[in-house]
Amino acid sequence: MYLKELECSSPCVALDDLILTTNTPTTAGSKMLENYESLFEAEVVTRLKQAGYSVKGKINVGEFGVDLLGETSYFGAVVDGDNLVGATSKVMSDVDAVIGLDVNGEQRRSASLFSFCNLKPTYGTVSRYGTIPVVCSAETVSITGKCPNCVEKAYRAVVGHDDKDGTSHRVESLDKLDQAKEIKKVGVLTAFLDKADESVKDKVQKAIDMLKNNGVEVVEIEDETLLLAKNAWNILMSAELCNNLSRYDGIKYGYRTPNYKTIDELYTNSRSESFGEFIKHVILFGSETLSTENYMKVYDKALRVRRVMVEKFAELFQSVDAVLLPATSKSEYKIDEVKANKFIAFEENLFTAPASITGLPTVTVKGVQVVAPAFSDYKLLDLARKVR
Repeated sequence: MYLKELECSSPCVALDDLILTTNTPTTAGSKMLENYESLFEAEVVTRLKQAGYSVKGKINVGEFGVDLLGETSYFGAVVDGDNLVGATSKVMSDVDAVIGLDVNGEQRRSASLFSFCNLKPTYGTVSRYGTIPVVCSAETVSITGKCPNCVEKAYRAVVGHDDKDGTSHRVESLDKLDQAKEIKKVGVLTAFLDKADESVKDKVQKAIDMLKNNGVEVVEIEDETLLLAKNAWNILMSAELCNNLSRYDGIKYGYRTPNYKTIDELYTNSRSESFGEFIKHVILFGSETLSTENYMKVYDKALRVRRVMVEKFAELFQSVDAVLLPATSKSEYKIDEVKANKFIAFEENLFTAPASITGLPTVTVKGVQVVAPAFSDYKLLDLARKVR
């Protein structure tokens, strides 16, 4: 982890290392971008500064943000004793919020483990201009804070249309953020609860009790359809990552191997020497997914499953205002366990994939995750205040 310490007389934030800045390196946790400094800053950084925030520094992320809690970072995992904890947990006491790029749910897992509040906004409500592209169809700038109020303040600073981002919602669509209905009825997805251990189930039950005590109706939903999001998400994530990381070829910018005699060796050695093992696996899986042989029977099918997930959520929101599920399967991750299972992130995103693949907003608070219809971001934060 690295955090450039600055004196902050104003509200301050830390940025994760997938967000471009001009005064500090942006490495995406990879040797490929070690010491890379951007010539321009991300739109969210500009908006935060305009709103009076100071940027206190950058924090470590797993390589290109697709792992569990930063364990694949070229700069090392952030641990507390035997537990993998991620960089956010170490800096939260020093900042008002951490602004990150939610690629594969890491920010939601961190918030769940340490009882922070995280908002993954509706896809397209916050500009991604100036973030390192990994999974462009789903990644979202997210905000983690100590409380819902801290998160909302930072969110209001960065939300809005941006002509520089082709996926940014128009102003008339963003008006829906203030028109969303209040969340009065929440459905608990029991299929996901069954996949979690007792400590997580206890967190869910406590959250349910607090919601009921604050006048929110809570019902159980027994439907396993959304469990299918994980496999489709892993396919789409790997395919898009493979495509986006093809730009790192040792030519334009990033790491360039000194060990080459031909152009093929330059490409091959630059990528082989700078990408970590996990990212190489994801690239290979994504490449295979996009091959002529597998494009229709794997990638196209995953796109169809994405549509099914969108339709399933729409169906659920006919009877409830939001759905609740865990963000993790357990309350702590031993570093030895994570090292032994190099694909644990592909398993644990069972809980984060449904919101990622559909672009729906999610608030994670007190160890639980609540997903609501698009543009319900503020209403989710209102709900989060009821479980504090």
